[in-house]
Amino acid sequence: MKIEQSELKNLTGVITLTIEPADYQEEVNKQLKEVRHKAQMPGFRPGMVPAGLVKKMYGKGILADVLNKKVGESMQKHIEDNKLQILGDPLPSENAPKIDLDNEDTFTFMFDIAVAPEFDAKLNGKNKLTEYEIEVTDEMVNNQVNSYAERFGDYVQVEEVAEGDIVKGLAKQVDGEIVKENAVLNPQYMKDKEQAKLFAGAKKGETVTFNPAKAFDSEVEVSSLLGITKEQAKDLKSDFTFEIQEITRHTPAKIDSELFAKVYGENAPKDEAEFRARVKAEIEANMAEDSKYKFGLDAKEAIMKKMEKLEFPVDFLKRWVLATNEKMTQEELDKDFDKMLDELKWHLAKDQLMKEYNIDVQKEDVEAYAKEVARMQFMQYGLMHVDDQYLTNYANEMLKQENQLRGIVERVAENKIYDALKGVAKIEKKQISHADFGKLFA
Repeated sequence: MKIEQSELKNLTGVITLTIEPADYQEEVNKQLKEVRHKAQMPGFRPGMVPAGLVKKMYGKGILADVLNKKVGESMQKHIEDNKLQILGDPLPSENAPKIDLDNEDTFTFMFDIAVAPEFDAKLNGKNKLTEYEIEVTDEMVNNQVNSYAERFGDYVQVEEVAEGDIVKGLAKQVDGEIVKENAVLNPQYMKDKEQAKLFAGAKKGETVTFNPAKAFDSEVEVSSLLGITKEQAKDLKSDFTFEIQEITRHTPAKIDSELFAKVYGENAPKDEAEFRARVKAEIEANMAEDSKYKFGLDAKEAIMKKMEKLEFPVDFLKRWVLATNEKMTQEELDKDFDKMLDELKWHLAKDQLMKEYNIDVQKEDVEAYAKEVARMQFMQYGLMHVDDQYLTNYANEMLKQENQLRGIVERVAENKIYDALKGVAKIEKKQISHADFGKLFA
């Protein structure tokens, strides 16, 4: 087999492979024999179908498969031997001769290739990055403690309406026939505060006259309150009487051992001081994660700045994207190409940095990060302390999904790169308030 590569110009070139009978005939004959031994045709005993007939029926297909395999293996070996950093995949050249399996025995394949430009994504002591230490204040601790108290509080029945109470009763249209039993509303969420004031201080058993259309922001809320359609609610202007039958109030839990146990389970703090210390440590851990995230954004920006002036074989890349994404239109490609190019630059930079810093992503790293993702997801729903085994099971289910697995592997690799950069770039540690830290993302 003969393989040649043209001189690279503007990061593109052509690889030409010439395959002769000596390169493929032995493999073709071997496969033909295997097919003949298995072939079953009417009029012939198993394994005794004439070789000529087998070749006529299966020869071209086998030849095509063998040639494709030879081309793939040879291209891969050439790329590896010459240490070519290929962009995308080799594409069949538009100048390649047609392959005639019926009348030729020597075949020429030509592929257009594109390679990455030379670049250096590494940072050094001249690159300045800031590692933020976010202050955790007593106010933040108090707010979190109060949040726990609210979350684990109780609903109690009271006799008089105050702000935030839920009111249940009988609603009747003053000048019509609409009646809704067990109607439920919360005056705090009324758009019209004058309507809300009508309920303030009202007692159980009393009747309040109000206007739902004025009180609420949309026909959806009115229809839900009165049990009517949105079309009916849209044209509703009437006043309603509301006979108060129940008043429900949410009261925060007391900050005591019962609350500590609800929040932390078996290993609950013994007293309020220990509880507040535990809450503060949790906030500090979360702030550290936020700081780490910001550091990663800044580090990526510094790396990408070193990549911004690189020239890429744009025409080849666009051709490759269209060839490998049948549903993508030229218009969509033109619109999204700059973003795709940035993603390519970041991919190349990551590959270089992982090699530079000997970074390897292990199974244990991926599983640990998946558990952390699961923990953060549960926290968003107010589940602060999920059992470790449950987190593990949830993380394992995530990792069974290819897209999630790929994303988690990428995040783990990026985090390892950012950690490595702390040893090579100039790092400035800076204390910052939580409010000012938030402004950095504005």
